[in-house]
Amino acid sequence: MSTSTNEAHALEAPRSGRIAPRYTRNSSGRGNFEMLAWLFMRVSGVILVVLIFTHLFMNLVLGDGIHAVDFGFVAGKWASPLWQVWDLVMLWLAMLHGTNGVRTIINDYGDKKATRMWLKTVLYVATFVIIVLGTLVIFTFDPCLPDAAGQTLQEFCS
Repeated sequence: MSTSTNEAHALEAPRSGRIAPRYTRNSSGRGNFEMLAWLFMRVSGVILVVLIFTHLFMNLVLGDGIHAVDFGFVAGKWASPLWQVWDLVMLWLAMLHGTNGVRTIINDYGDKKATRMWLKTVLYVATFVIIVLGTLVIFTFDPCLPDAAGQTLQEFCS
């Protein structure tokens, strides 16, 4: 086989084409942020595995299974500050972990600087809104509101 034949069948490096911008190393402080973001992904991933599997085990295995999960089940669970904080940490870590992953994908595949900026702006706004709304739901949830007849729906409401 000749050298020209080998060169014709060679594969390009992933960042060499038009799909992603060329990688350029700069000496700005961005390197520390990317290293911390990489480390956050690893640490938050391990913590999320523990949080999620414990959550599933407590709700589905120790309880009566999926059929027991309803409004009353969540209301009873969120009556405990432990489960409020547990679900809050799970929400925050999952959202920040996912946002960091999508941010990395946008940086890798966004062709233009303006496109990357707008996509990340939408991502950050959506993340902020979901985190704020989720936090409000967890801490302002009141299962003891009266129904139309003036009676509370749950037996643990006094």
